[in-house]
Amino acid sequence: MPPASTGASTLTVAASPQPSPVAAPATTAPERLEPGRPGYRRMSFALFAAGVATFALLYSTQALLPAVSASFGATAGQASWTVSAATGALALCVLPMSALSERFGRRQMMTASLTVAVMVGLLVPFAPSLGWLIALRAVQGAALAGLPASAMAYLAEEVRPKALVAAIGLFVAGNSIGGMSGRILTGWIAQLWDWRAALGAVGLLAVACAVVFHFMIPRARNFTPGTLNPKALAKTVGGHLADPLLRRLYAIGALFMTVFGAVYTVIGYRLVEAPFNLPQGVVGSIFLVYLVGTVSSAAAGKLVARLGRRGALYLAVSTTAAGLLLSLADQLAAVLLGLVLITAGFFAGHAVASSSVSRTATKGRAQASALYQSAYYLGSSAGGTLGAVAFHAGGWAGTVSLGLLAVLGVVSITLYGTRAARAERRRQVPVVSVQHRGMASVQN
Repeated sequence: MPPASTGASTLTVAASPQPSPVAAPATTAPERLEPGRPGYRRMSFALFAAGVATFALLYSTQALLPAVSASFGATAGQASWTVSAATGALALCVLPMSALSERFGRRQMMTASLTVAVMVGLLVPFAPSLGWLIALRAVQGAALAGLPASAMAYLAEEVRPKALVAAIGLFVAGNSIGGMSGRILTGWIAQLWDWRAALGAVGLLAVACAVVFHFMIPRARNFTPGTLNPKALAKTVGGHLADPLLRRLYAIGALFMTVFGAVYTVIGYRLVEAPFNLPQGVVGSIFLVYLVGTVSSAAAGKLVARLGRRGALYLAVSTTAAGLLLSLADQLAAVLLGLVLITAGFFAGHAVASSSVSRTATKGRAQASALYQSAYYLGSSAGGTLGAVAFHAGGWAGTVSLGLLAVLGVVSITLYGTRAARAERRRQVPVVSVQHRGMASVQN
């Protein structure tokens, strides 16, 4: 069993009084991590910390958008670019970053990405204008791009397949904790001081998470370095995009994140206005509902085991739609319950879709995960911008309408996948029947 401190594999040779001339040295393949083992716990804690830092940094300005708008005299749509620029840059850079991880290693890429993103995060509070703030946020998003796809590939290579959904669920749970803690922290600090001090606090939180990640993450034992070959990369990407199941999973991730990005980009503007008129600190505390996402993402493995992948997606999308409709009410309790349902549905759906990508792709897992992350964060960028535009045009009802359209897209894609799977099974039944009849005739 690998030692807990280093994660290195060991080889034990039994002593023998007389060596055998025909005995060959035993070789043991590196063991994969699984629940109950020290390496698994260290890996889970390290990636949980990385997930916290990623979402805390990536969405650090989201809860502060009303304050940013007031500081720079910007509209909701203009201020929303401080979020969309980061998620959009991540979406564009995640694929080339994943290619670098194939050459230099998942652990190295995650460490470098987190380090650069944290350094930029310490500069963000000093942005002199909205343009500079958006530019720094774009750089930060690009720096973070190496972490999500590398993390998914790392888990697929180092964790036993049966534990993969649960492991990815824990990483996604770290995302939810990061998103929640970052928004709550920024909300209250902005109310006490200002939004710049709030962003500085998020930067310090990310520094602590980066230190934890560096010292806790086990070294990769199943990674084989590749070469930086653009033609091979294009062929691998083309193969993934040609896979109908992977295309559906990418679209589902993008649509789920469109809903989530739209809702959480705009919700602050709604709650500081009538009839709620909540202060900035209380608005930040609304993001405590992210705890629901922590639970639902960590439970994704059990949902898949009980309902199947498509059944779990149907449950997730139904929960999200119910939350959107409930949030239309002008009662704060109804809005909060709606946010709970939206958050639970989103994180469960995201955990199921992302883990399905890792299991479906047998080759080029980093690129498969990178394509999912690209679609996912493009959905976030589009949702944030379009959600703000819809809110400006039609109020909260406009944002909810956008979310329901995205939900309808997820339902349509999942229904298509269900019918395609049934059709495939029907095509296979006659072949099996013919084979049985042929065997029976031979036996007779």
